[in-house]
Amino acid sequence: MQEILTVNLRAPVALIEAVAPQMKQRKSGRIVNVGSVAAFTGHPDLWYGATKAALLNVTKSYAGYLGKDGILVNAVAPGPTLTPMYEQLPQSRKDAVTRSVYSGRACTPEEVAQAIFWLGTSSPAYLSGTTVDVNNGSYPR
Repeated sequence: MQEILTVNLRAPVALIEAVAPQMKQRKSGRIVNVGSVAAFTGHPDLWYGATKAALLNVTKSYAGYLGKDGILVNAVAPGPTLTPMYEQLPQSRKDAVTRSVYSGRACTPEEVAQAIFWLGTSSPAYLSGTTVDVNNGSYPR
């Protein structure tokens, strides 16, 4: 439990705390956290889902704290993505994912990266404190 809390929650907060002072001085900056659709549903790994939900709350909180300084803070919430973690799922769960998404396939890491890049570079300046679901309609349980 401590490792997942550190990786999924404490590390992103520490990074925000490290970069925010320089962004405040410049009166601009963009921070993009990586959540998960597990934040919105029950998840087989309780602490994974709980830390991802907490990270989305942190995103909204820091958007409020840093917004007056011109800093945008957003998140992405990927759904099933073709990663080593996904590959460890039982085939029955992968089949359920495939049935639940509009395109009939899992997301690629590149597609998640495109959403992160957009939020980090060219999304509207009025878009802050939000989470972009990169899930193709899927909220697997």
